[in-house]
Amino acid sequence: MTTTRFAPSPTGYIHIGNLRTALFNYLIARKAGGQFILRLDDTDPERSKQEYVDGIMEDLEWLGLTWDRVEKQSERLEHYEAAADELRKMGRFYECFETPVELDLKRKKQLNMGKPPVYDRSSLALSEAERDALRAERGAGHWRFKLDQQRIEWKDGILGDLSIDAASVSDPVLIRGDGQFLYTLASVCDDIDYGVSHVVRGSDHVTNTATQIQIIQAMGGTLPSFAHHSLLTGPQGEALSKRLGTLALRDLRASGLEPMAVLSMMARLGSSEPIELRVSMDELIEGFDLSKFGAAPTKFDVEDLKPLTSKYVSGLPYATMADDLRALGVPDAIATDFWDVARDNMDVRSDVEQWWTLCRDGAEPLIDAEDAEFVAQAKTLLPEAPWTTETWGQWTKAVKAETGRKGRGLFMPLRKALTGMQHGPDMSRLMPLLSKVNL
Repeated sequence: MTTTRFAPSPTGYIHIGNLRTALFNYLIARKAGGQFILRLDDTDPERSKQEYVDGIMEDLEWLGLTWDRVEKQSERLEHYEAAADELRKMGRFYECFETPVELDLKRKKQLNMGKPPVYDRSSLALSEAERDALRAERGAGHWRFKLDQQRIEWKDGILGDLSIDAASVSDPVLIRGDGQFLYTLASVCDDIDYGVSHVVRGSDHVTNTATQIQIIQAMGGTLPSFAHHSLLTGPQGEALSKRLGTLALRDLRASGLEPMAVLSMMARLGSSEPIELRVSMDELIEGFDLSKFGAAPTKFDVEDLKPLTSKYVSGLPYATMADDLRALGVPDAIATDFWDVARDNMDVRSDVEQWWTLCRDGAEPLIDAEDAEFVAQAKTLLPEAPWTTETWGQWTKAVKAETGRKGRGLFMPLRKALTGMQHGPDMSRLMPLLSKVNL
């Protein structure tokens, strides 16, 4: 079975970069009729918070990315300890005692000598007595996985054939001195136990994938198919900070952006396919093709989500908005006509309230000084309400005959006087909906 996972750490809210990883894994699983797991990487007890767990779930539900089950790493610590014990027995796990300062000095010395800053494995030469002495002096050490120093090769689902020389990579730390299991060991154990078949994540994980491949092999697991998508940049190619609040999904949601607009962009951004609005998850799933994505950094501009949202809103049928319109107080008798007029003049769904306020209460007239006399004269020619779709044409024809004005000089001052705006719906369709004007 195709099984994928999205594995956020509940130490913050999901941002647009996280979403890309979640969406790719979700679409792969759903297209294959497989399973999508939400795995909470919550092994850091100090930074992991329930409010972030709740926020992650709310954001995914808002987008419609439903999961088949939830797993928490904090509930699996005994599994990770058992795996660590097995690696110790194999001779693939060894304890190290260097302080961060000592490791930094080693790296700087290697760099000065023109060598790659790779851990020198000096701890492997320690005798048991020396280890005991260091534990007594410094406390428990951190544990590293001993890599086989050979080339690690795999066919990446996006980047193609990849090869990394393990000799150029430090043996990864899998357990900290305070006993906390780090991402790599916990992730490998989970992927093996859950039968994860596909892992899609950012290209900053390529080296981590290489080391994970050896750990999976050492533990007798089946290698999943790996794919690494490009990283997002800002519109000018600048790095995106994951703590940039405006790119948190909760902030995008609060700004009124539509889920399908966000998903439509993220399912194509960075691929050879054009970005096109999709109106259903089934369309997204059917059209997703991981092989179409490239390795180059991908520019993302939140402003590009706005026209997609507007287009999505304009396509919403009346039935979808009926309850919202009823809650605003739009009478059922005119609700369909009102929605047909408002829908093409909205940026976000909540804009419908502004249009109903205009229709119900009228607008503050926007009248330029040079048009004041013209508007006053036009007011005397305005037919009595209620108005029909013929009223606007009849009125402007009468005003034109009386004043001699025509074109923009005729229509724009009247639109501004009735609606307080320079742009908007066809006035012949809007006027029958106006309960009040404030001329």
